[in-house]
Amino acid sequence: MTEQNTDGAGATPAPGPAEGAEHTDTTTGTTGEQHDEVGELRARVAELEGKWRTAAADLDNFRKRTARDAERSRELERAKVAREWLPVLDNLDIALQHAGSDPTAIVEGVQAVRDQASGVLGRLGFPRREDEPGTAFDPARHEAVSTVPAAEGQEPNTIVQTVRTGYGDGDHQLRPPGVVVAVAPAEKS
Repeated sequence: MTEQNTDGAGATPAPGPAEGAEHTDTTTGTTGEQHDEVGELRARVAELEGKWRTAAADLDNFRKRTARDAERSRELERAKVAREWLPVLDNLDIALQHAGSDPTAIVEGVQAVRDQASGVLGRLGFPRREDEPGTAFDPARHEAVSTVPAAEGQEPNTIVQTVRTGYGDGDHQLRPPGVVVAVAPAEKS
């Protein structure tokens, strides 16, 4: 029987991982290198999730700011348009104060106010349009409110009369002029 050395001197070391060998975690079945890789991936996922949350918050703030800016812009434009109309209303009030005086002066005052209102629409980008009789009817620019048979020597599909003034032109029409259009006379059978 041999004696065992109990003080640990000269004892054989316990088997362990060799230098440079991978250590396998017995609870997860992963090596140390895989464990490091999983940790790095988790850190990367956390970083990307943080960036995603920041981007989502930035987008939400941008939407709110854009909505506020659009509302502010609408309010400023409404106020600008209202300011343009104030002198027109002032002149109408003056005309009403003088309603009992000379009728000719009243008519001239109302015409002046109408011209002033037309000028406001022109400055806002919608100039007054009344097409002359004989102008070719264009359904993209005019609204036919009535038709009449073309008179002797009158071209069909031409404007006979403007009954409602139009404002604006081209793609920026506030309202097309309402016109009476000459049509070819129906043939008698």
